[in-house]
Amino acid sequence: MERAIAASKASEERNRSLPAHLVVCLLIAMSLWSRDSMRDVLKNLVDGMSEAWVHVGKYWRVPCKSAITQARQRLGAEVMSRLFYELVQPMATDETLGAFLNGLRIVVIDGTCFDVPDSDENARVFGRPSSRPGTVAAFPKVRLVVLIEAGTHIIFDALMCPYRIGERVRALKLLRSVKSGMLLMWDRGLHSYGMVSSTVSQGCDYLGRIPANVKFICEKTLEDGSYLSYINPSGKLRKKGCQPLLVRVIEYTIEHPENPAEQLTYRLITSLLDIEKFPAELLAREYHQRWEVENTIDELKIHLLGRKTHVRSQKPREVVQEVYGWLLGHWSVRVLMLQAATSASVPPLRLSFTGTLRVIRRAIPKFQRLQAEEFPFFSIG
Repeated sequence: MERAIAASKASEERNRSLPAHLVVCLLIAMSLWSRDSMRDVLKNLVDGMSEAWVHVGKYWRVPCKSAITQARQRLGAEVMSRLFYELVQPMATDETLGAFLNGLRIVVIDGTCFDVPDSDENARVFGRPSSRPGTVAAFPKVRLVVLIEAGTHIIFDALMCPYRIGERVRALKLLRSVKSGMLLMWDRGLHSYGMVSSTVSQGCDYLGRIPANVKFICEKTLEDGSYLSYINPSGKLRKKGCQPLLVRVIEYTIEHPENPAEQLTYRLITSLLDIEKFPAELLAREYHQRWEVENTIDELKIHLLGRKTHVRSQKPREVVQEVYGWLLGHWSVRVLMLQAATSASVPPLRLSFTGTLRVIRRAIPKFQRLQAEEFPFFSIG
């Protein structure tokens, strides 16, 4: 936190009742107590320190709403983004059950949208979804694309953008965080030659679903029923020198979840060509770990921020600031769950996210009963 504040030049020259360190903690805690006002969140955050303050004969008055808003504006958004990118990373180890497939760390990429408050500034920067002629969508929306570790639900990279920018565009940029030793999964909406080419150039393996309208010519049938083919670049990319890429295609059917008599056909492409180490049946079964990203988004939007409008801020810069606090709040809960699961030798996904969140809310005041000289976030006066 000190490094992020210093690098963002958000340090302060005089003591304040809301120093930068406390505002950072407040922004993260806003996701833990999402239904409370900012003043109430601040009270929850410092509640356990009241006993220590009594012993030293001091009292800290909770600032008003406008003072909290001004403190957030002083802090800016860069501190939170720097803190996020310095802290978050894949954290599963070899002992983490369900996080690897034959030595490859399973990671998933996907996107979602969420509402932001209806203000002129937010509408101008983030935009609104289209609606019927003569009507306007109720809220501006922000698009968020995330990269998660499937075995822990830890979001280790994320990008937000205006609603009008599609998921594919941001997903390509998010590939900056994949590397050798990972197996990246994506859904059919993200399928493209660019996704395959960019993933391979990072040294990362992939397993992605193909849209129904995309056809592949069978070049060679393999013993497990999968076959080899090529994915071709678009005419524009071909002019730039891009070449067809060898892929392995896996086709299988599953029962329709609503009509067991009906069959759904899935088609996957992958860079994993070793059919002995990665047989088609194994990859078809493991691909459905892609849905862990949907569960992660559900944790973010339903369990962590159970609000109609997930973000409170009326201005775009504070929206960005708040979203990074939101992501750090989710990271904090998931890291604690990983530590607890590791000590108990159980998969992290066996633990309850909402149960852990309740434990954290109860525990925060207990961990604030510090000695007077241990107060790092306050200038008490």
